[in-house]
Order: sequence, then structure tokens, then C-alpha cells
Amino acid sequence: MSEKLKQLAKQIVEYSIDVQKNEKVLIMTQSLEAREFISYLIEEIYHRHGIPSVKVNDPYLGSQLAEGNTEERIEMLKTIQEQEVAMYDSFINIRYATNDYEDKNIDPEMNKKLKKALVKSSDIRVNQRKWVLLNFPSELDSHKAGMTTRDFQKFALDVMTVDYRSMNKAIQPLKDLMDRTDKVRITGKDTDLSFSIKGMGSIPCTGEKNIPDGELYSAPVKNSVNGKITYNTPSPYNGNVFHHVSLEFKDGKIIKATCAEDNEKLNEIFDTDEGARYVGEFSLGFNPKILEPMGDILYDEKILGSLHFTPGQAYKDCYNGNDSGIHWDMVLIQRPEYGGGDVYFDDVLIRKDGTFVLEELKPLNFDYNK
Repeated sequence: MSEKLKQLAKQIVEYSIDVQKNEKVLIMTQSLEAREFISYLIEEIYHRHGIPSVKVNDPYLGSQLAEGNTEERIEMLKTIQEQEVAMYDSFINIRYATNDYEDKNIDPEMNKKLKKALVKSSDIRVNQRKWVLLNFPSELDSHKAGMTTRDFQKFALDVMTVDYRSMNKAIQPLKDLMDRTDKVRITGKDTDLSFSIKGMGSIPCTGEKNIPDGELYSAPVKNSVNGKITYNTPSPYNGNVFHHVSLEFKDGKIIKATCAEDNEKLNEIFDTDEGARYVGEFSLGFNPKILEPMGDILYDEKILGSLHFTPGQAYKDCYNGNDSGIHWDMVLIQRPEYGGGDVYFDDVLIRKDGTFVLEELKPLNFDYNK
């Protein structure tokens, strides 16, 4: 495991955020279980003559603090984040899952106010700074993945250290096709959805920001979405986990949202603000080593043969005009064992049951049995 951690640290510092001399790097971690990995990151940053710093954010204490949020504390947090984005050139965010429901008792209204207060500094950090986000493998992750802790650690590090440089080359024909596409149609079980991505372009994600990675995203023209999509993976959000979420759209807006659990709670999220009922991202996933959902979006949105269709905030580098305090990635797997499904670009079938059918796209059909 140590060798893989060293490899991952080197990959992040040299490739993902490409640390330059005297650049200031803030390493944020949710657990000192990642101490060895953080140590390798520090070594690599110093090796490239960068300036590292470490900040520990414990999830248990963090949720307790957030449960007592006041207007004054939100103002303090706003100031802290503004100072961080002003000071640092790069951010490495290491999450560590302990309990999906840890934030369940946080006041939703105060959470909305906090998100609103942090919008400007968050925008700077995401769009004007270099950053990378990863989940250090935990026992909870192992449990959700149905693996032993040791097996999951090996799996996670294999997934995070795939050959992203080669993936970046293989993705180019799909990017070229998506860039010139107007109409997209998605079909499958309880799903028939159409929208336009004309003029939106597309952004490859091959290890520069999220780890693990492996997706190509665009955004729908804001008012163009019509039809229905039903997701077949767990959708966690702010201390709640929803299953079998189904969304119906008319002229871009979610007009009906249902799930297997609490429809009222689900719709409360979509009522966060006006932009929460519109979509900010459409993406195809193809990490060759991620095949099954585990309720962790950082992994699930990269599943081979999947797509995600995301209510909420659009990214600035693929901006469709939608702004929101939420960005909720929801995943639909289209491989045969998950019910299949098709993706059409301008009425041409490009992916069937999770497998690309156009000749120039077939290199993205990684053989996951190897």
C-alpha cells in the first residue's frame, strides 16, 4: 500500500495540480488515518519547491459545530474561506467517510445561508485555483462496496492511479463529437429524456481534479430538457440517502420528483432555490476499474457505462446560465446487468447498454474483465 500511496502522491503533485516553485498548497484532511499519504504529499510538494500546509477537519466535530450555526458563525466561516482562497494557489481535499448521516441534524435553512455566503469564495476556489479532491479509503467505504477493508484499499488505490494520461488521449474523439452535438436523447428503463447541448462544449476529466476520475461532461441548454429520467444508484445528499429517484422535466424544469423513501424531503432539496430544479451538468462515465455503485458520488459518477444528470449549479467552464446552492450528481448505469439503455447524439446511437458503438469511440470500451 505504501508504494501505491507514493505513486498517488506523485501523480497528484506532478500531474493533477502541477505544483510550481513557491506555490502555496493547502492539504485539507478529514482524518489522520491518511497521515502516511499526507506525508508523501508533503515530500513531493517540497521536492518541487512548493509550500505545503495541512488543515484537519474532523467530520464528527464538524457536524456538531454546524448544528449550532448562527448568522455570526456563518460570517466567520465566510471570512476564513475568503482568506484561504486569497492565500493558497492549490487545494488538496482528502475526505474520509465515517457516517453518511452525520449531517442529518443540521438545520437546512442555516445550510442554505452558509452555501449562499460561500458562493463567491467557492467560485474562486473551483474556477480560479488548482485543486484535487479524493476519498481516502475507509472501513465505511469498504462496507458500502461489500469488500474487506484490505481488498477495498487495494481497489481504491488501483482506481485512483489508473493511467490518466492515456485516458486523456482516448477521450479526444468523444470530446470532438460532443462539442459538435446539438440534440441528446437518453433512453432506458423508466427513462426517455431529450435535451440540447448545442454550443455548450465539453470538458474532459482525466485525473486533474477528482480522484478517481474518468468522465466527460457538458451541460444542457437550460430550458431544453424534456422527459423523464430514473436513476438506479443511491443518491446521498446532506445526511440523507435516496433510492430510485425519478425526475420529470418540462422546458428544463423538474416538475415532478419521486423516490423510494421520502418524497417531501426530496422535494425540499429541489426547492433550495430556483436553480435547484434546473440541470447544470450532463456527463458520461468510463473509469475502467469502477463497475458497481457504493453510494459515494466521487466513485459512482465515474462508473464504466454510466451517465450522470445533475440538478443545480453549472460549472463555469461549461456554463449554461444556471446558478444554485446545490450541485447534485445523480447516476444512471446503462450496462446490461443494470437494465441497459441507449445514448443518442443528433439521432445517431453512440452508446448501447453502456458500450460505445461508433468505431472512433471504441477505445473507451475498456475491458474490465482484465
